Amino acid sequence: MELLFCILIAICIFMSFKTVVVTCLQKNFLSFETIIIITYLYFSLFVGFGMIYLICMQSNLLVLIEAGNLISGDYFDKLITSLYFSAVTLFSVGYGDIVPIGIGRYLAVIEALIGYVLPVVFLARTVIEVEKK
Repeated sequence: MELLFCILIAICIFMSFKTVVVTCLQKNFLSFETIIIITYLYFSLFVGFGMIYLICMQSNLLVLIEAGNLISGDYFDKLITSLYFSAVTLFSVGYGDIVPIGIGRYLAVIEALIGYVLPVVFLARTVIEVEKK
């Protein structure tokens, strides 16, 4: 069941990417609508990966540790920790207070790669659009 939820989350993340690509190809790239859609994409990635970390923790998979200990607490504590780790991984290098282990390392690498590539693509696309004019 947990695997099904992870697959559905991955599909939602993919659909967010598809929406951004379609919008960028059809509309003027430097528009307010594009900025809103890219913001939506970042929000989808942040929440989506956070939910994947949470589902893994709820399935007793080792994905995150804090100060050398497994993440403990009730569901809400794990949710907050998962979302925090997702945001820190997506938007920066991370602080080291929460560390991925096991499959969490691969998830974190994928999330960080996406977080680094998106601004580069946005900047490159903006430069190309400006040079056309």
